[in-house]
Amino acid sequence: MIYVDADACPVKAEVEKVGTRHQIKMFIVSNGGLRPSVNPLVETVIVPDGPDVADMWIADRAGAGDVVITGDIPLAAKCVEAGARVLKHNGEALTQANIGNILATRDLMADIRAADPFRTGGGKGFTKADRSRFLDALERECRAAKRL
Repeated sequence: MIYVDADACPVKAEVEKVGTRHQIKMFIVSNGGLRPSVNPLVETVIVPDGPDVADMWIADRAGAGDVVITGDIPLAAKCVEAGARVLKHNGEALTQANIGNILATRDLMADIRAADPFRTGGGKGFTKADRSRFLDALERECRAAKRL
């Protein structure tokens, strides 16, 4: 299965394309506002409003042999712990080997942002190169998951 944390996810179409090619069931999980796909392999899951409800839905289900697409680091950590293969939207794989450092860096950056309320600017924009890296990484992860 492929689980997509779909709120603000820029690669839903790419997930559907690769998942369909591999005939993998996909769950697009959000708080709403998404147009459901007509693809029979895609199930749109609308969860109630609330903090981290979509994340909890995915974390409760994802496990070994599944692929999770998310930019949410705490969700990624739970899914990695459960044995799922996790990708960020830019194609970066989150694994047992790197999730601890990524989670610690996330927490440190949150503390730094909180200490400087006048700090402006956001993260990097999503590029064509990010999309291409994501497609390559998702293809690899789907093949690896199917081998399990």
